[in-house]
Amino acid sequence: MSSELQRKLDYVNASRENRLKVAQEVLENQSLFKELVSICFSPSDKNNHRACWILEFVSYEELLWLQPHLDFFFSNLKNLKEESSIRPIAKVTQLLVKSHYKKAENCISLSEENLQNCIEASFDWLINDVKVATKAYSIRTLYVLGNYYDWIHPELKIILDKDYGDHSAAYKAVAREVLKKLEKN
Repeated sequence: MSSELQRKLDYVNASRENRLKVAQEVLENQSLFKELVSICFSPSDKNNHRACWILEFVSYEELLWLQPHLDFFFSNLKNLKEESSIRPIAKVTQLLVKSHYKKAENCISLSEENLQNCIEASFDWLINDVKVATKAYSIRTLYVLGNYYDWIHPELKIILDKDYGDHSAAYKAVAREVLKKLEKN
């Protein structure tokens, strides 16, 4: 028997309006959130990628809802295999890392293990065959993390320099932006 959330996800399609509608329903019913996160990291679930799309939209509004789920979230990044699931999760990862380092009230608090899992997944996404949006989120996430882990920026620079010529204009734009910042450091 399908849950209420599963039934909603069955009708989600790639249109922004459609995804926003279901995200709004989750925002209005926080009790659906835990199941949403669980579906995101269940690659065999037919609605896995749809749940990831919804989680991205919910995270823009209520990123702090992820705080109790961060160990689960970060330890399962490596289990994602489908591009349509990885891209929104890479964006959520970027949001989480940026929030963690803001060091302000109502920000996400990541453990060292969360950060290590994030670094590993971000480098994997950067060097593996995934679409440019995922790579762009990974580059920006690793740039932020490199401000706190001194070995990341040199590794990131090597990868960006090596791969620069093999990618699209969108990848090159993000790479140029980050390489410029790295040269100033």
